[in-house]
Amino acid sequence: KFGGGGYAVSGGLHGVGISVVNALSTRVDVEVRRQGYYWTQTYIDQHPTAPLKKGRAMDPGESTGTSVTFWADPKIFETTIYDFETLRSRFQQMAFLNKGLKITLTDLRQVDEARDEVAGDGDNAVEEMHQTVTYQYKNGIKDYVAFLVKSRNTTPIEPDVIDIESEDLNLGISAEIAMQWTTAYSESVHTFANTISTTEGGTHEEGFRAALTSMINRYARDKNILKDKDDNLSGDDVREGLTAVISVKLTNPQFEGQT
Repeated sequence: KFGGGGYAVSGGLHGVGISVVNALSTRVDVEVRRQGYYWTQTYIDQHPTAPLKKGRAMDPGESTGTSVTFWADPKIFETTIYDFETLRSRFQQMAFLNKGLKITLTDLRQVDEARDEVAGDGDNAVEEMHQTVTYQYKNGIKDYVAFLVKSRNTTPIEPDVIDIESEDLNLGISAEIAMQWTTAYSESVHTFANTISTTEGGTHEEGFRAALTSMINRYARDKNILKDKDDNLSGDDVREGLTAVISVKLTNPQFEGQT
Protein backbone atom coordinates (compact mmCIF):
# COMPACT_ATOMS: atom_id res chain seq x y z
CA LYS A 1 0.00 0.00 0.00
CA PHE A 2 2.74 2.44 0.95
CA GLY A 3 5.40 1.26 -1.52
CA GLY A 4 3.83 2.89 -4.56
CA GLY A 5 2.78 -0.26 -6.39
CA GLY A 6 -0.35 -1.43 -4.61
CA TYR A 7 -2.90 1.37 -4.73
CA ALA A 8 -3.47 4.48 -6.81
CA VAL A 9 -4.90 6.10 -3.68
CA SER A 10 -6.00 4.81 -0.28
CA GLY A 11 -8.72 5.93 2.08
CA GLY A 12 -6.63 6.12 5.23
CA LEU A 13 -3.28 5.67 6.91
CA HIS A 14 -3.88 2.91 9.42
CA GLY A 15 -3.22 -0.30 7.59
CA VAL A 16 -3.89 -2.50 4.64
CA GLY A 17 -7.62 -3.12 4.67
CA ILE A 18 -8.08 -6.88 4.86
CA SER A 19 -5.32 -7.22 7.47
CA VAL A 20 -7.27 -4.94 9.79
CA VAL A 21 -10.50 -6.83 9.08
CA ASN A 22 -8.73 -10.08 9.95
CA ALA A 23 -7.33 -8.61 13.17
CA LEU A 24 -10.81 -7.53 14.29
CA SER A 25 -12.65 -10.73 13.33
CA THR A 26 -13.07 -14.18 14.82
CA ARG A 27 -13.17 -15.67 11.32
CA VAL A 28 -12.47 -14.54 7.76
CA ASP A 29 -13.21 -16.52 4.58
CA VAL A 30 -11.57 -15.38 1.35
CA GLU A 31 -12.46 -16.59 -2.14
CA VAL A 32 -10.44 -15.35 -5.13
CA ARG A 33 -11.35 -16.00 -8.76
CA ARG A 34 -8.32 -15.51 -11.00
CA GLN A 35 -5.88 -17.35 -13.27
CA GLY A 36 -8.72 -19.65 -14.32
CA TYR A 37 -9.44 -21.12 -10.89
CA TYR A 38 -11.13 -20.57 -7.53
CA TRP A 39 -8.72 -20.06 -4.62
CA THR A 40 -9.87 -20.16 -0.99
CA GLN A 41 -8.45 -19.67 2.48
CA THR A 42 -9.97 -19.41 5.96
CA TYR A 43 -8.60 -17.56 8.98
CA ILE A 44 -9.67 -18.30 12.56
CA ASP A 45 -8.61 -15.83 15.26
CA GLN A 46 -6.26 -14.12 12.79
CA HIS A 47 -4.44 -17.35 11.77
CA PRO A 48 -4.86 -19.36 8.54
CA THR A 49 -6.35 -22.80 9.10
CA ALA A 50 -4.60 -24.20 6.01
CA PRO A 51 -2.48 -23.01 3.05
CA LEU A 52 -4.17 -21.32 0.09
CA LYS A 53 -6.32 -23.96 -1.61
CA LYS A 54 -6.78 -24.27 -5.36
CA GLY A 55 -10.37 -25.15 -6.19
CA ARG A 56 -12.42 -25.83 -9.28
CA ALA A 57 -11.77 -24.27 -12.66
CA MET A 58 -13.70 -21.14 -13.57
CA ASP A 59 -16.42 -21.44 -16.17
CA PRO A 60 -15.84 -19.82 -19.58
CA GLY A 61 -16.71 -16.13 -19.41
CA GLU A 62 -16.92 -16.14 -15.60
CA SER A 63 -15.67 -12.88 -14.12
CA THR A 64 -12.64 -12.62 -11.87
CA GLY A 65 -12.91 -11.06 -8.44
CA THR A 66 -12.59 -11.49 -4.70
CA SER A 67 -15.21 -12.29 -2.06
CA VAL A 68 -14.49 -11.71 1.64
CA THR A 69 -16.76 -12.93 4.44
CA PHE A 70 -15.93 -11.90 8.01
CA TRP A 71 -17.35 -12.33 11.50
CA ALA A 72 -16.61 -9.25 13.62
CA ASP A 73 -15.23 -10.04 17.08
CA PRO A 74 -17.88 -9.27 19.75
CA LYS A 75 -15.10 -8.97 22.33
CA ILE A 76 -13.81 -5.88 20.48
CA PHE A 77 -16.99 -4.23 19.21
CA GLU A 78 -19.90 -3.09 21.36
CA THR A 79 -22.26 -4.51 18.75
CA THR A 80 -21.84 -6.78 15.75
CA ILE A 81 -25.33 -6.12 14.42
CA TYR A 82 -25.03 -4.09 11.23
CA ASP A 83 -27.43 -1.24 10.51
CA PHE A 84 -28.69 -1.42 6.92
CA GLU A 85 -29.27 2.33 6.64
CA THR A 86 -25.73 3.17 7.80
CA LEU A 87 -24.23 0.86 5.18
CA ARG A 88 -26.66 1.99 2.49
CA SER A 89 -25.83 5.65 2.99
CA ARG A 90 -22.07 5.07 2.91
CA PHE A 91 -22.24 2.81 -0.17
CA GLN A 92 -24.31 5.39 -2.02
CA GLN A 93 -21.72 8.02 -1.15
CA MET A 94 -18.91 5.74 -2.39
CA ALA A 95 -20.75 5.26 -5.69
CA PHE A 96 -21.11 9.04 -6.10
CA LEU A 97 -17.40 9.57 -5.41
CA ASN A 98 -16.20 6.83 -7.79
CA LYS A 99 -17.75 7.54 -11.17
CA GLY A 100 -19.18 4.42 -12.80
CA LEU A 101 -18.56 2.12 -9.82
CA LYS A 102 -21.46 -0.27 -9.20
CA ILE A 103 -22.20 -1.23 -5.60
CA THR A 104 -24.94 -3.63 -4.53
CA LEU A 105 -25.98 -4.10 -0.89
CA THR A 106 -28.19 -7.07 0.00
CA ASP A 107 -29.37 -7.86 3.53
CA LEU A 108 -29.67 -11.64 3.82
CA ARG A 109 -30.60 -11.62 7.51
CA GLN A 110 -34.32 -11.84 6.89
CA VAL A 111 -36.73 -12.16 3.99
CA ASP A 112 -38.19 -8.86 2.80
CA GLU A 113 -41.78 -10.09 2.90
CA ALA A 114 -43.17 -6.63 2.13
CA ARG A 115 -40.92 -6.40 -0.94
CA ASP A 116 -40.14 -2.80 -0.01
CA GLU A 117 -36.56 -2.64 -1.26
CA VAL A 118 -34.83 0.68 -0.72
CA ALA A 119 -34.48 1.24 -4.44
CA GLY A 120 -35.82 -0.94 -7.22
CA ASP A 121 -35.83 -4.68 -7.75
CA GLY A 122 -32.90 -7.01 -7.30
CA ASP A 123 -31.00 -8.57 -10.18
CA ASN A 124 -31.63 -12.16 -9.09
CA ALA A 125 -33.93 -14.34 -6.98
CA VAL A 126 -31.89 -13.90 -3.79
CA GLU A 127 -31.98 -10.11 -4.10
CA GLU A 128 -35.71 -10.18 -4.87
CA MET A 129 -36.36 -11.94 -1.54
CA HIS A 130 -34.25 -9.60 0.55
CA GLN A 131 -33.77 -5.90 1.05
CA THR A 132 -31.48 -4.83 -1.80
CA VAL A 133 -30.18 -1.60 -3.24
CA THR A 134 -27.80 -0.96 -6.14
CA TYR A 135 -26.00 2.30 -6.88
CA GLN A 136 -24.10 3.42 -9.97
CA TYR A 137 -23.61 7.01 -11.13
CA LYS A 138 -22.08 7.65 -14.54
CA ASN A 139 -21.62 11.36 -13.78
CA GLY A 140 -20.07 10.88 -10.34
CA ILE A 141 -20.13 13.95 -8.13
CA LYS A 142 -22.22 15.88 -10.67
CA ASP A 143 -24.98 13.43 -9.80
CA TYR A 144 -24.07 13.87 -6.13
CA VAL A 145 -24.65 17.63 -6.30
CA ALA A 146 -27.97 17.14 -8.09
CA PHE A 147 -28.96 14.66 -5.37
CA LEU A 148 -27.97 17.08 -2.59
CA VAL A 149 -29.87 19.97 -4.19
CA LYS A 150 -32.98 17.82 -4.44
CA SER A 151 -32.52 16.68 -0.84
CA ARG A 152 -32.32 20.31 0.31
CA ASN A 153 -35.68 20.91 -1.37
CA THR A 154 -34.39 24.04 -3.06
CA THR A 155 -34.40 25.36 -6.64
CA PRO A 156 -31.27 25.60 -8.83
CA ILE A 157 -30.60 29.04 -10.32
CA GLU A 158 -29.15 27.41 -13.46
CA PRO A 159 -30.18 23.93 -14.64
CA ASP A 160 -26.68 22.54 -15.24
CA VAL A 161 -24.24 21.43 -12.54
CA ILE A 162 -20.77 22.95 -13.03
CA ASP A 163 -18.09 20.25 -13.09
CA ILE A 164 -14.31 20.77 -13.15
CA GLU A 165 -11.67 18.02 -13.21
CA SER A 166 -7.88 18.25 -13.09
CA GLU A 167 -5.06 15.75 -12.66
CA ASP A 168 -1.29 15.96 -12.16
CA LEU A 169 0.29 12.56 -12.81
CA ASN A 170 3.73 13.70 -11.65
CA LEU A 171 2.41 14.76 -8.26
CA GLY A 172 -0.09 11.93 -8.07
CA ILE A 173 -3.01 14.26 -7.41
CA SER A 174 -6.43 14.55 -9.00
CA ALA A 175 -9.20 16.95 -8.07
CA GLU A 176 -12.83 17.22 -9.07
CA ILE A 177 -15.30 19.94 -8.16
CA ALA A 178 -19.03 19.97 -8.87
CA MET A 179 -21.23 22.87 -7.80
CA GLN A 180 -24.56 24.54 -8.37
CA TRP A 181 -26.06 27.74 -6.97
CA THR A 182 -29.60 27.59 -5.65
CA THR A 183 -32.20 29.87 -4.13
CA ALA A 184 -31.24 28.73 -0.62
CA TYR A 185 -29.70 31.27 1.75
CA SER A 186 -27.05 28.98 3.22
CA GLU A 187 -24.21 27.07 1.59
CA SER A 188 -23.77 23.29 1.57
CA VAL A 189 -20.17 22.29 0.81
CA HIS A 190 -19.03 18.67 1.16
CA THR A 191 -15.34 17.79 0.88
CA PHE A 192 -13.53 14.47 0.55
CA ALA A 193 -9.93 13.24 0.42
CA ASN A 194 -9.53 9.77 -1.08
CA THR A 195 -13.29 9.27 -0.61
CA ILE A 196 -13.03 10.01 3.14
CA SER A 197 -15.32 12.80 4.31
CA THR A 198 -13.28 15.73 5.63
CA THR A 199 -15.88 17.40 7.80
CA GLU A 200 -13.20 19.42 9.59
CA GLY A 201 -12.15 21.00 6.29
CA GLY A 202 -8.58 21.08 5.03
CA THR A 203 -6.33 22.72 2.46
CA HIS A 204 -8.51 21.48 -0.40
CA GLU A 205 -11.56 23.25 1.04
CA GLU A 206 -9.62 26.39 1.96
CA GLY A 207 -8.17 26.55 -1.55
CA PHE A 208 -11.59 26.13 -3.12
CA ARG A 209 -13.16 28.89 -1.04
CA ALA A 210 -10.31 31.34 -1.71
CA ALA A 211 -10.15 30.58 -5.44
CA LEU A 212 -13.92 30.81 -5.91
CA THR A 213 -14.15 34.20 -4.18
CA SER A 214 -11.16 35.53 -6.13
CA MET A 215 -12.50 34.28 -9.47
CA ILE A 216 -15.98 35.75 -8.97
CA ASN A 217 -14.56 39.13 -7.96
CA ARG A 218 -12.14 39.18 -10.87
CA TYR A 219 -14.93 38.35 -13.31
CA ALA A 220 -17.19 41.02 -11.80
CA ARG A 221 -14.49 43.67 -12.23
CA ASP A 222 -13.51 42.54 -15.74
CA LYS A 223 -17.16 42.82 -16.80
CA ASN A 224 -17.55 46.14 -14.97
CA ILE A 225 -20.22 44.66 -12.71
CA LEU A 226 -18.17 45.87 -9.75
CA LYS A 227 -16.99 49.46 -10.10
CA ASP A 228 -13.70 50.85 -8.81
CA LYS A 229 -15.51 52.39 -5.86
CA ASP A 230 -17.16 49.08 -4.92
CA ASP A 231 -15.77 46.70 -2.34
CA ASN A 232 -15.08 43.11 -3.33
CA LEU A 233 -17.76 40.54 -2.65
CA SER A 234 -17.13 38.57 0.52
CA GLY A 235 -16.77 34.80 0.55
CA ASP A 236 -20.11 34.50 2.33
CA ASP A 237 -21.80 36.53 -0.41
CA VAL A 238 -20.26 34.41 -3.16
CA ARG A 239 -21.21 31.09 -1.55
CA GLU A 240 -24.78 31.98 -0.61
CA GLY A 241 -27.04 29.20 -1.88
CA LEU A 242 -24.09 27.16 -3.17
CA THR A 243 -24.15 23.37 -3.10
CA ALA A 244 -20.74 21.89 -3.88
CA VAL A 245 -18.78 18.66 -3.65
CA ILE A 246 -14.98 18.71 -3.67
CA SER A 247 -13.17 15.40 -4.12
CA VAL A 248 -9.38 15.14 -4.15
CA LYS A 249 -7.41 11.94 -4.58
CA LEU A 250 -3.73 11.87 -3.75
CA THR A 251 -1.08 9.26 -3.08
CA ASN A 252 0.24 10.73 0.18
CA PRO A 253 -2.62 12.33 2.12
CA GLN A 254 -2.07 13.86 5.54
CA PHE A 255 -5.00 13.18 7.86
CA GLU A 256 -4.98 14.74 11.31
CA GLY A 257 -6.36 12.87 14.28
CA GLN A 258 -7.46 9.78 12.36
CA THR A 259 -8.43 7.01 14.77
